[in-house]
Amino acid sequence: MSAASEVGRLFGKGAGGYDRARRQLVPCFDEFYGAVMELIPMGRGEAFRVLDLGAGTGLLGAMVGRAFPQAEVAMADFSEGMLDVARGRFAGEPDGRYTFLPMDYAREALPGEYEVVVSALSMHHLEDGAKRRVFREAHRVLVDGGVFINADQVLGRTPEIEAKYHEAWLRHACGKGAGEEDISSALRRMETDKSSTLESQLGWMGEAGFAAVDVWYKNHRFAVYSGRKEAA
Repeated sequence: MSAASEVGRLFGKGAGGYDRARRQLVPCFDEFYGAVMELIPMGRGEAFRVLDLGAGTGLLGAMVGRAFPQAEVAMADFSEGMLDVARGRFAGEPDGRYTFLPMDYAREALPGEYEVVVSALSMHHLEDGAKRRVFREAHRVLVDGGVFINADQVLGRTPEIEAKYHEAWLRHACGKGAGEEDISSALRRMETDKSSTLESQLGWMGEAGFAAVDVWYKNHRFAVYSGRKEAA
């Protein structure tokens, strides 16, 4: 089984209960996702288009929708199980406000044109080359002045730092009440991770053409960074 297929299998299997333990498995949940919301440079009443890469169950898409009632959100994910949960989450919403793109965003051309591209806890499953491709694709589908925001896990610069990241995550997740089964499931998913250092990813964003690239939030391995597409 390929690495991508294994990731899809693990996330599809756990789709139904994925959101339940998010606050325990992401101990800095509110600050982490809150940083994404703060980086979206639109007003609450503005209409704009958002693409969520690796949208999963629609957790981030729902946050964007609540914060920006006029936004239209397209959600891309290759796990049909995850997208089925997302479809259920948005079942009562107006037609066309939330759309679903069953696709492998790491390998397929991204469709459409957007003011904002976001991703959360997804790109660390991609090899370095695939990450670089996604950065280029995100830049391509953004309008001039559009922003790409990624909230993800990053690799420690050294094995010692990475070990400290892991120890801190385990301690904080347990302190937040994560159960043994949730921890075990998370550890199994982590076996497929392909995390890259934050420094590498910021550099790749610059190579893809993004300006004003910076990290705005970091708590051990959890980081939020962004870049802007400038007019040609």
